[in-house]
Amino acid sequence: FRRVLFRSGMVETGTQIDLSFMVKAMVNGKIRECRFSDLLAGDTLISVYMRNNTGGCDRQNAALMEVEPELRRKGIGLIALSRDTAASHLRYAAAKDIRYVLVSDPDDQFARATDSLVEKSMYGRRFVGPARAAYLVARDGTVGAVVPKVEAKDHAEQLRALIRRV
Repeated sequence: FRRVLFRSGMVETGTQIDLSFMVKAMVNGKIRECRFSDLLAGDTLISVYMRNNTGGCDRQNAALMEVEPELRRKGIGLIALSRDTAASHLRYAAAKDIRYVLVSDPDDQFARATDSLVEKSMYGRRFVGPARAAYLVARDGTVGAVVPKVEAKDHAEQLRALIRRV
């Protein structure tokens, strides 16, 4: 792997990040190509996960589905983001009855914007990938809060604690 992609820090609360990069997203059951920033209508919770149809990520998305009504009542949008393709997100959303936005980010543009590319290891192989984290981001790209390490089984409570703090 190339270490130039890896940074040691993660974006801090109060930092304004550039979300003008293009993505493909599953929105209301359809694939849409747009700027990431266009997906934020106001304060939005962005939860980064690794891959559709894997145990931990399925638990993470189940937690998102659990807290989505609470977020909506507080006027907070919800986006889940992974490296999966938009077509994979479309199938995943249909299978899991996911109604929030799923973003395809195979080039780790969001992780670069949030300074959250981390070194990982799987089956003895080292690589760089996005941190499994969650961010509360304002419409203008200002980071309001960060969950730096998502715990898939406790993600719903992590998010409830985050929204209680803001």
